Amino acid sequence: MDKDIFRQEVYDIVAAIPPGCVLTYGQIAYLIGKPQYSRMVGHAMHNTPSELHLPCHRVVNSQGRPAPYWMEQRELLEAEGVRFKKNGCVDMKQAQWEFMKE
Repeated sequence: MDKDIFRQEVYDIVAAIPPGCVLTYGQIAYLIGKPQYSRMVGHAMHNTPSELHLPCHRVVNSQGRPAPYWMEQRELLEAEGVRFKKNGCVDMKQAQWEFMKE
């Protein structure tokens, strides 16, 4: 597997996530045809070049939990209308991007 191609595919999907919606690392891995590679999606997200200006804040873990140590992520999502549950996770029923319907 070519890691550069993998990263570009990840970045292309992240760029398409609409405001007010989120996807999980696993969903991104699934969309690029590598469902076992959600951890690699996380690594690609962690190493995203800032000059790409991707909406990385729209990617959460499978429970809807924001990235640890990135306090601004919740603020950015809330500014887009994303609701959080009391446990600190995104309300996935409300915010998960239903990419299959589009």
